[in-house]
Amino acid sequence: MGTTDGGRDEAAYRAPDLALVGAEHVRRYRETGGDVGYVWNGVTALLLTTIGRVSGEPRTSALIFGDDGGDGDGEGRYVVIASQGGAPTHPQWYRNLVARPLVEVQIKGECFAAVARTAEGAERERLWTLMAGLWPNYEAYRERTDRVIPVVVLERVASEGGDGS
Repeated sequence: MGTTDGGRDEAAYRAPDLALVGAEHVRRYRETGGDVGYVWNGVTALLLTTIGRVSGEPRTSALIFGDDGGDGDGEGRYVVIASQGGAPTHPQWYRNLVARPLVEVQIKGECFAAVARTAEGAERERLWTLMAGLWPNYEAYRERTDRVIPVVVLERVASEGGDGS
């Protein structure tokens, strides 16, 4: 743990506005179709619903995301980071999707099924760079923990109707 560049990453950390977080973020996002909560602290957020690996109950988290691919038509791959602010353990939502990778994603008013997977190797590094460009605090979070922070790819599951919804 610690930085290799004289503390630059932690020094660059910017505390986010936490007026809208957790269950309240999820509630407001859902009730407004993302009008409230889609843009959070200058970045975009989605809702990720996993199934609890122990409880079997749906669990929803609001997460910063990036779009990796597509032309903005909603057919891209979406990327989220399991940083938990640099905590020493993975977030529960990540542990849930490892156990059950079929998830539900909501972006603004659109909900769709997706399959989650953890990026590895060169893909992980490329996606980390993409996401740290959107939310520079990820670099500070990485310095706070000894664990490798997972980079998760959410790939839309094509519907039987073929329209992706």
